[in-house]
Order: sequence, then structure tokens, then C-alpha cells
Amino acid sequence: MSNQENKILEQGATIGIVGGGQLGKMLALSALQLGFKVAIYCPDPDSPAFDVTPLKFIANYDDEKKLAEFANLVDIITYEFENLPTQSLKFLEKIKPVAPSSTILEIAQDRLKEKLFLASNDIAVAQYMKVETLSDLENAVKEITLPIVLKTTRMGYDGKGQRIIKTEQQIEQAFNELKGSTLIAEKFISFEREISIIVARNRRGQVRDYDASENIHENHILKTSTVPANIDNITRKRASRIAHEIIGSLDYIGVLGIEFFVVANEPYAKLIVNEIAPRVHNSGHFTQAVCFTSQFEQHIRAIANWPLGDPTRLANVTMENLIGDEIIDAHKDLQSGTRPDFYGKKQVREGRKMGHLNHISFLSE
Repeated sequence: MSNQENKILEQGATIGIVGGGQLGKMLALSALQLGFKVAIYCPDPDSPAFDVTPLKFIANYDDEKKLAEFANLVDIITYEFENLPTQSLKFLEKIKPVAPSSTILEIAQDRLKEKLFLASNDIAVAQYMKVETLSDLENAVKEITLPIVLKTTRMGYDGKGQRIIKTEQQIEQAFNELKGSTLIAEKFISFEREISIIVARNRRGQVRDYDASENIHENHILKTSTVPANIDNITRKRASRIAHEIIGSLDYIGVLGIEFFVVANEPYAKLIVNEIAPRVHNSGHFTQAVCFTSQFEQHIRAIANWPLGDPTRLANVTMENLIGDEIIDAHKDLQSGTRPDFYGKKQVREGRKMGHLNHISFLSE
């Protein structure tokens, strides 16, 4: 084992988090609980993560002067979302360790690179083709066959940057709405359910994963994640094994979210990886309420190279996202078995994640 693999971040060290949203806030709270100091870097002065630490850097993600000040203050750097300039992470890596690495970010924030990585490691993905021209899309329709999903390769989340093409008459319109950058055409997967696995790895190569959650979306935004997922034990074990394979192949440090489509395929279900997220994940919020170690504490443990915590689930739970104005009166009718997390965002907007509720049912119920 190398010195780097042996190196442990000591209590009192400062963790730098790039991004100041709710994930950054929850990571910061877990880091503080473990005895670390936390610095937040984000261009938005109203970011909720700024509420929990005095160490604030309000600057653009490409401001190298401020990035250097930030890096020189902290001992290790992580980030809360993947739509960051990789050049900024590469700059930070010259000064301090960054986990997950910029190399992993480059893979995860580009759907073509992500699919290529997964396929090259014999992980099942939807059939796909690169699209740069209308002719490319027409060829993809012939090769993959309809229906297909046309997506931007970058900056897509919560249904943004994608169109479902069901008929040939929709091809040109879909292309015109998304053109201007490289696109990817994927076979539309008719799946029974979507599940997620949250998995963590530290520098020693220790890996732990959580029970699979079953996800329901509304208007392309995650609405609920329920644990346990309605899958059999064989499918559950296969999803766990694939998660371990992916995180090991990436030489990944931290928490990784992996979304799967579960497709009927007798006698056992087929698992197709939809995407990976190099961060703590919305579908893992249930871990706050019912797991011995939350995904946020696990991420801090992993990047600090501490022993990973026990991911055992102690109760059944459904996590419910509060979207837009659902947050306004959410505190007025809380049930005794519901654990709330309100993010403290100052502006309520349609489609914006404002908080979540964990509805708990104990295993004896």
C-alpha cells in the first residue's frame, strides 16, 4: 500500500467543497460533525451551503485567482455537482488533492464518454450512436430503430436537453431543438422500474454500497425513492456487483450514484446502466433517516481515507422531493414518522428542488 493510500485526513483539517447547493450543505454538515472545518466555493451569494460555515468564496468557477486562494486554504477538495468546468478542477488538482478526480468528472459529464467507459467494461447500456448532423440522426434511427431518446452529451439533468422521438415526423424538429452541440441518440428502454445504487470507495480500496432504491419521476424530476426496491434478491445482488465493478474500474474516491433500468428478461431481470453521477445523489437522501451511516458522512469518510461506515438500513423509507411551491406549507402537517430536510433556498421556482421528506416505516410494522 502506497503512502498516498495510507494517508488519512486528520480531524481539524479543512475540506473544500465546490458548489453551494443543498448537497454541498449536507456534505458540509457531515464534515463538521466529523471534526473538520469546511470552506465553500460558489458564485451564488445566496447558496444554502454558505449558511453553515464562515469560510466562503463567492466567485466564478473559472476565476483562477480565487480558486488558488480557496485551494491554498483547504487540505482536500470535493464537489457537489458535475456541471463544473473540468479545467477548473485540473487547476485545483495542481495545488491540492481533488476527489473524485477531474478525469472521472470528464467521463461522467459527457454522455458519450460515459457510455464508452461502461461498454468497454462490459457493463450493459442502451444502444447508442453519436449525432452531429441531421443525417447522423437519420442514420441512428435506421440503425437503432424508433423510439429513441435524443440527448445533449453535456449539461443535461432533470429531463433538460433531451427529446423522445417516436415517429419519423419528429426527427427534424427534435434535432433542431437540440442542435448546436454534440448529441447522442439512445434506444428508448421500456423498463419495469428504475433503481439506484449508492456506492462509496476510499483510497485503500474499501467499498461499501447501500440498498437499492426504486425511483419514480414526475415531469422528468425525481419525485420519490423507495427502499427496499421491488426487486428480487438476485437482481439486488447483481446491481451491487455492477456498482462495485464500476467504482473499482474508475479508481474512484468518494460516493458515486448509479442509475439502472430494470428490464423484464425471463427468468431474471436485465440491468441496464442509465447513468453515473460522481457525487452524493438525490436518490440516496433516504440514508440520512434510516441508515447507520448517511451517504454524506460516507463521502466525507471516503475522501478523508477514514474507514467507511456501516451502510446498513434500519427501517423502510420513501424519500419524497419537495418541488417548487410544495415547500411552502410542508412544515404544517408533518407526521411523526417523517424526517424533513428543508434546504433554505431563498427563491421558490417551478421545478426547483426545495427540500425533501423521508417517510419512515419501521421494519416491525
